[in-house]
Amino acid sequence: MKRFHIALAVASLDASIDDYTQRLGQPPTAVVPGAYAMWRTDLLNFSINENPDPAQAGLLRHIGFEDDSAAGFAKTRDVNGIEWEQFSPAEQDWRIKETYGNAIRQPGPA
Repeated sequence: MKRFHIALAVASLDASIDDYTQRLGQPPTAVVPGAYAMWRTDLLNFSINENPDPAQAGLLRHIGFEDDSAAGFAKTRDVNGIEWEQFSPAEQDWRIKETYGNAIRQPGPA
């Protein structure tokens, strides 16, 4: 399966988790308290990380695809300078742990 990925910076992780849980209709799949949250739905991989700098809150960090058949991790920039990532679910899980620490996991879609 291939899921569109979008990553945003947010001012408040807790307030954003509450808001996006309502918008997406499910709790996050993974949370690293005070740092990071990720929702993995059938079509979307949506992640947020806390950045309390008001100038950074709400800004796009990067976009891309989570692809079950991807080998490893790739990062490129498009013609507009936007960073795109492509990765497998296992690769993202490893990068979450390496970057933010151990995540509290919730069951995701089958």
